[in-house]
Amino acid sequence: MRMCLGCREMKPKKELVRIVLNKDGVLSLDPTGKLAGRGAYICRLAECMKKLRKSHGIERNFGCAVDDTLYDEIEKELSAYES
Repeated sequence: MRMCLGCREMKPKKELVRIVLNKDGVLSLDPTGKLAGRGAYICRLAECMKKLRKSHGIERNFGCAVDDTLYDEIEKELSAYES
């Protein structure tokens, strides 16, 4: 079970998409869940992404500055996963 950064609900890992911060400080989506680095999870729902953006959850979780273009990229990639 993992917690979604957007809705803060505990869900099975397979229902979530991992956001990973690699050792070079680059944030990206990890669809396989196996990339090296520190990870956090988000639901595949657009509403969770909106909550994540509003609460600055990525900045809070990883302790790094994130500009809006990264949120836009993640939102675009998540829209492909949304069921």
